[in-house]
Amino acid sequence: MHAPRLAALELRRFGRGKLPRAALVALLLLPLLYGALYLWSFWDPYGRLDRIPVALVNDDRGTTAGGKKLTAGDDITRGLRESRTFEWHEVSAATARKGVEDGTYYLSLTMPADFSRRIASSAGDSPETGALQVRTNDANNYIVGQISRTVFSEVRSAASTNASRTFLDRIFVSFSDIHGQTVKAADGADKLKGGIGTAEAGSKDLADGLKDAKKGSGKLSKGLERLDTGAGGLEDGSKQVAAGTQTLADTVNGVAGKVGPFLKDNEKTIGDTAQLVADSAKTIRANLGTLVKAAPVAARGAHAASDTLDDVYRARCETAVLDDAACPDLKKAAQAASDVAKVADDVNSLVADQNGDLKKLDTNLRTLQTQAQALADRAPHLSEDLDDAVARINKLNDGAGKVAAGAKTLHTGLGTAKTGATALDTGVGRLKTGAVDLSGGLYKLVDGSGKLAGGLHDGAAQIPDYDKQDREQRTGVMADPVQLASQDLHKAPNYGTGFAPYFIPLSLWVGAMVAYMLITPMNRRALAAGAPARRIALAGWLPVVAVGVLQTVALMAVLHWAIGLEMAHAAGTVGFLFLVSACFAAIVQWLNARFGAAGRILVLALLMLQLTSAGGTYPVQTSPGFFNAIHPFLPMSYVVEALRRLITGGGLEPVWHACVVLVAFTAGALALTALSARRRQVWTLDRLHPELSL
Repeated sequence: MHAPRLAALELRRFGRGKLPRAALVALLLLPLLYGALYLWSFWDPYGRLDRIPVALVNDDRGTTAGGKKLTAGDDITRGLRESRTFEWHEVSAATARKGVEDGTYYLSLTMPADFSRRIASSAGDSPETGALQVRTNDANNYIVGQISRTVFSEVRSAASTNASRTFLDRIFVSFSDIHGQTVKAADGADKLKGGIGTAEAGSKDLADGLKDAKKGSGKLSKGLERLDTGAGGLEDGSKQVAAGTQTLADTVNGVAGKVGPFLKDNEKTIGDTAQLVADSAKTIRANLGTLVKAAPVAARGAHAASDTLDDVYRARCETAVLDDAACPDLKKAAQAASDVAKVADDVNSLVADQNGDLKKLDTNLRTLQTQAQALADRAPHLSEDLDDAVARINKLNDGAGKVAAGAKTLHTGLGTAKTGATALDTGVGRLKTGAVDLSGGLYKLVDGSGKLAGGLHDGAAQIPDYDKQDREQRTGVMADPVQLASQDLHKAPNYGTGFAPYFIPLSLWVGAMVAYMLITPMNRRALAAGAPARRIALAGWLPVVAVGVLQTVALMAVLHWAIGLEMAHAAGTVGFLFLVSACFAAIVQWLNARFGAAGRILVLALLMLQLTSAGGTYPVQTSPGFFNAIHPFLPMSYVVEALRRLITGGGLEPVWHACVVLVAFTAGALALTALSARRRQVWTLDRLHPELSL
């Protein structure tokens, strides 16, 4: 009989009565007791913390800080009640103490009377630390105490942040006040710098003006000194001029008495002579231009004629046979033409070399022509001009006398002015020195006031000035400068989802263990009939595998649709659990087949070893070394890791690794069961009369 048929016969045995059917139903639903009930019981315990009664004691009396009322206790109490972290009961300190002791409250949180005062002291001279008081009682519940420590650490952090915000806000406000006052001081320094700068500019202008005045007064003094010297010379010269003009007037008057009658009688003759000179000069100037132009032309013509005669002479006398009587005449003519050309060259060279002198001669002739023409034009009026010249010379003589008298007066006045200018130059020099000193002092003062203003502006720029929004932002950052930027990869939505990879294989192991309490690991009929060991092993394994598949379907259906378990890979999870059921069935079958009644104890012991070393709750690294040592050699270690990836997500490498391990365990267990079946086909006294029967 084949193994599947033997397996079917084994399952058919449960349909012969009500009790076997009930047993089969109980067997199918047994994993739900371990898997579904366990997960349901603590599916989301952190989501129900608001049902835990906790005492809240607010003894804080508040305080005043910076002119404002500070009630840190009331703020924390209000925040805790709004958070609904626990079921808060605001009671007195005595009631809270008694309630934690007798179990009415799992724990208590107390804010002492000086809580606000201590927090506000951070801005004073003697800062103190405010303390929140927590009282727990592990006799009531250990886990609640652990949870409370985490929650109250967050409360303490929030309270510290709030206190820091208040303190830092005052600091930033102080910064703004200091900044404002420093800006005012800098503005005042700017105004001071501006006023001193104006004064410095004025003093510089004054110094520059006095410098110019000093130069002017020096020039005036030197000029007056030179004028005084010149006036002395002018006085002497004017005296000499007056004496000379007197002599000239006497001489001219004497000569005019003699020359006047001659000019009057010979005016026409003088005019005609002057006109002749002017006309002659004009004619010579005209011929000079013609000579300059004609000389080069005549030279070129003479050379051309000479060259022509030479050509004629050579043509007729040297190359042709002509009358010898004519050749001497031609030779003389050619020689004469050559001499003329040389003369023309000499004239041309003379004109070219003396061109500058000819131009000067032309200029002089033009002057002579002009003056002779003027004399010819004025000749009829010479006697009148002579009388007019005599009158002017006499007037000049009178004026020279007056100039001499004025020069003497000027010399005397300039002497007095020179003395005053010297005194003025000395005084202006002293004023200039004082103005320079004043300008230098004011310049240093401007430089100092500029540095003062610049320093105040730099200081004001370095002192922050925060508005309300900026203060709140910076206060928030400095009060809580380090934020925890957590990122959960494939986050489990609740506590139950996180523990499902641990309790699901537990329930399937228990299902296989109980299944082999009802189903024999090796078919007795097959053993008695001497069937092949491999067939006997499969016949005992396949019924439990079928039951395991049904157990898996029932368990996952309830977990998903009734409790709410969401899986990243639902189909993969169910298929993998089919393999897990088959593997667990093979292992439990071998232990029961090999060790008999003692095998059931070994199945339970192996379950405990797997639960403690699989890392289903805490990481296996936190367990003692023994559990770390056996962790890689037990199948549930790989099942838990694979289910975590299938349920919450992530890479599937551990899933494929687990599949290989489970297949290896399954094959090995089936092989060992077949070996045990072969041994069981030999009957012994121990089998007929076992020492222990369960």
